[in-house]
Amino acid sequence: MNMADKTYKIGWFSTGRDEAAGQLLKVIYDNIKKKKLRNLAISFVFSDRIKGEKKESDCFFRLVENLRINLVTLSSREFRPEMRKKGLKLAEKGNPALINDWRNLYHLQVTKVIDEFRIDLIVLAGYMLIVGRDLCHNYPMINLHPALPGGPRGTWQEVIWELIKQKAKESGVMMHLVTPQLDAGPILTYCSFSLKGDKFDHLWKKMEEKLKRKILEKIKEEEGEEEPLFRKIREEGVKRELPLIVCTLKAISEEKIKFKEGKIISEGQEIDGYCLNEEMEKEIKNETD
Repeated sequence: MNMADKTYKIGWFSTGRDEAAGQLLKVIYDNIKKKKLRNLAISFVFSDRIKGEKKESDCFFRLVENLRINLVTLSSREFRPEMRKKGLKLAEKGNPALINDWRNLYHLQVTKVIDEFRIDLIVLAGYMLIVGRDLCHNYPMINLHPALPGGPRGTWQEVIWELIKQKAKESGVMMHLVTPQLDAGPILTYCSFSLKGDKFDHLWKKMEEKLKRKILEKIKEEEGEEEPLFRKIREEGVKRELPLIVCTLKAISEEKIKFKEGKIISEGQEIDGYCLNEEMEKEIKNETD
């Protein structure tokens, strides 16, 4: 079959916990409608929350339904809650075996409800659970992570505070293949941006002044996400997240990037991540012009 005739079907996994979750989905949906992602189709959106759990996810669900995309939900909160609670407590003490078993059992149930869609790929976009090992083996999965390859792991908030703690000179965003190890899969694409220069130097200086009076944990507690340096790092990352996802999905749906036995293949060769700095800066410039 000619690639122009083939539809590449994806499942979109999102907890739907904030406004950004809806923005991510809407950008991909709009790019499909505009034919920029002409080979791509979103077969369903999956969430680990159900209607009525949180107002933020309810708002996200309304968007999914308004876009007329299939919505599939399975509450992680209600799935074997005692096992999950005990597993999380044991994991805090250095024994993750039980919570890993819970994750695998939960995602086996997820597999049962999504198998009928016969998708080619799962995209994790603001999905707050660590995926069970069997689901990783059953479907290729990609994830957006708000750091450079080799950079801090964890949520975007944890990443930014760690960058500030390290007094990092640069950061970035990457898309990687998902494995059972958190944020550790093979890298597909990435881009970087400087944390120095006119946009940042005065903010670092203010942070240094604050650190003379109080520890970073205290600043985090008092100012949180409103801290100016934190907010600027987040702003620069967000600018690049959406274009990076679009460019990556375009390459995958056109089969310029393929997956084989947990490896990433391009033009018949295994690759270790494409740097898309040039493409990202063009996209950002186009949006601001």
